Amino acid sequence: MNMARKLRLGPLPSTSSTKLTFACPASLKMDLDRYAALHAQTYGEAVDAATLIPHMLEAFMAGGRGFKRGGKAKAVATPKSG
Repeated sequence: MNMARKLRLGPLPSTSSTKLTFACPASLKMDLDRYAALHAQTYGEAVDAATLIPHMLEAFMAGGRGFKRGGKAKAVATPKSG
């Protein structure tokens, strides 16, 4: 592990997952790929942007004071169209 650089997102824990697809600007994808490369260099484990995104979102939400203040909302089921 490269101790000279400390990234906001630390080593990734293993978790179960649900697939989510989203679109983003090409510039964001390039930044995510750069972050993934830095993460791999820092922690010695190859990782792609798609793997990092859930952890980044989780860290972002955990740091949101307004989100924390509101407490955890109950999940609302959305009707499936079809």
